[in-house]
Amino acid sequence: MRAIVTVIGRDRVGIIHQVSGILADNQVNILDISQTIMQEYFTMIMLVDTAMCPVSFSEMAEVLEKAGSESGLSIHIQREDSFEAMHRI
Repeated sequence: MRAIVTVIGRDRVGIIHQVSGILADNQVNILDISQTIMQEYFTMIMLVDTAMCPVSFSEMAEVLEKAGSESGLSIHIQREDSFEAMHRI
């Protein structure tokens, strides 16, 4: 299943490394990535494939949100179809 991961927070060294490491540890493949710095804020959106992920989607969401909370970032994952439905309005 494909999903969208969003990351927002104050820019610092290692954000991409942190997030991509969590995904790699859970066999989540990054299909596409876009990131930018807006003044002092880091923003990133990733299209990922969770087909090989050994944990449930909700568990993966909890792992990412907890890691974000602990490091001052907002990290969220949502299914691609849900993301598209929300942005059609």
